[in-house]
Amino acid sequence: MRNASGSLFGLAYGDALGKPTEFQGYESIVARHGPGGPRDLEGDPALVTDDTQMALAVGEALVVAGTLTPEAYEPVLRRAFLDWAASPDNNRAPGMTCLRACADLSDGRPWQRASQLHSKGCGANMRVTPLGLAPGLTEDQRAGAAQLQAGLTHGHATGLAASELTAFTVRWLADGLDPRELVSALRDRCTAQRGIYREDWLGDLWQRPAVDNPVQFIARGWDETDAALERVESALRRDDTGGDPCLATGEGWVAEEALATALYCYLISPEEPVSVLGRGAASSGDSDSIACLAGAFAGAALGMAAWPDEWQHRIEYADRLRALGDAWD
Repeated sequence: MRNASGSLFGLAYGDALGKPTEFQGYESIVARHGPGGPRDLEGDPALVTDDTQMALAVGEALVVAGTLTPEAYEPVLRRAFLDWAASPDNNRAPGMTCLRACADLSDGRPWQRASQLHSKGCGANMRVTPLGLAPGLTEDQRAGAAQLQAGLTHGHATGLAASELTAFTVRWLADGLDPRELVSALRDRCTAQRGIYREDWLGDLWQRPAVDNPVQFIARGWDETDAALERVESALRRDDTGGDPCLATGEGWVAEEALATALYCYLISPEEPVSVLGRGAASSGDSDSIACLAGAFAGAALGMAAWPDEWQHRIEYADRLRALGDAWD
């Protein structure tokens, strides 16, 4: 089914569809595209944002690092983020948290000192999809690396938890999990992981004023993410799926809301992937991040068959997306 390719291209397609609508109100988006949102790529190639650029950095660093350990991955990922920050293509309204963290990473300080400790912006998990797709990882490697890549820029516990769950969402869907069981499985993981701080991956990131120990630190992240997933369950139970999805599950500017609203957009119609993208892009919040994660979920479940064939040749960075997908399918 080429699930890895389907997910990576789905991420980029959602990003490209959400790029023009990110700073528009829901009513203006619907006035132009209809209630289903945009359904076709604009431009040749269709341009993406920093969401896809940084996802490629995460995935390509993983390939370069080889065996996935904190010692092997962190310096390669740091270099990839710094290369992204300095690139002339980094002109797509990149997040200030990522830029500030990269500026601090550039002097070689420990990454825990560069991380923006109080930020849980969606930059933590908009880029984590490759760590869900890479084959052959243990559960600890997948979880630890997902949190590490988040923490390099976003040091809030909720960014770590939401990033781990985003990666596991992609992995579980690629492995064939029934979408109807997804939110329950994610909430179960919130409960199971609530007291686990991955010190081998995170070091002393937890240390900050008013935090007594690492378990206290990480538990907050799992609790906030679980609360966001509960809102997804409630919204799906209401079965009132029209209108702006951000009204149900949040605008997506922070990590747990980006995960929640992307899940909501996906789970309304998991067998209609293009509709999933349009719904994510037709949102009043962080439309590109919501749509890119929703597209990653749909593509992980359905593979490349989810997407129109001609889109492969109309998306920016198609060669890099294809190289990663081919390596992991």
